[in-house]
Parts: sequence; C-alpha cells; structure tokens
Amino acid sequence: MADDITAFEAHRAEMNAKILGANHLGIKRFFNLDTSCYRDGALDARTKELLGLVASCVLRCDDCIDYHLIQCIRLGYRDEELHDALNVALVVGGSIFIPHLRHAFQTIEELRQLETEGRLPELSVSYG
Repeated sequence: MADDITAFEAHRAEMNAKILGANHLGIKRFFNLDTSCYRDGALDARTKELLGLVASCVLRCDDCIDYHLIQCIRLGYRDEELHDALNVALVVGGSIFIPHLRHAFQTIEELRQLETEGRLPELSVSYG
C-alpha cells in the first residue's frame, strides 16, 4: 500500500515537469502562485498546509488530499491533529466527504508506514 504514495509522488513530479516544460506563461504563473501561497506569511507555512488539507477535503480531491497529507506529516503533524482537521472538513463538507475521509485515513496509514521505514517522500514545492 505504501508504494502507492511513492508512485503518486513520482507521477506527480513527472507530470509537473512536463507541464512546466510546455513553457506556458499562464500555467507557470499559476504554479508560482500556488507555491507562494504556502510560504510563511501572517500564517506560518505549517498552518497553511493544514488549511490546504481541509480545503482539498471539502473540494473532494484525493490527489490534493494526498499531497497535503504528505506535507503535513513531513511538517510534524500528529495523527490526532490531522484527525481534528479532517473532522472540520467533514463538518463543512458533509457526508459526501466520507469516501474521501476513508481515503485520507488510508493515506495517513501508508505515510506512517513509509515514515517508519525511513521512506517518507521529501517536502516538495507545491504545484498541487
């Protein structure tokens, strides 16, 4: 199961390189905006990642949920903190989020396995 996360990260990196390789100004600007959004500001980057997780949950984007869970775990969030954030997403998003909540719990489990094995993906620039 944990290899799914590794494959996800590899595919994401490969496709982002291809997208950026198209050298489209609008796409590059949006990717830059996405990356800049998660830097320290009035809110620290760690808090912004948790906000990104909740927003991704409410939007029901499993790829985005996985991305933000990787970032959040890399930034030191404990399972209890992630569960609390996922609860906020559930309350805001409603029962339609439940399948994605299952997905998030599975991803957390896989990430913790990778963490134990010393194979947790590195923090990366954003690009969704």
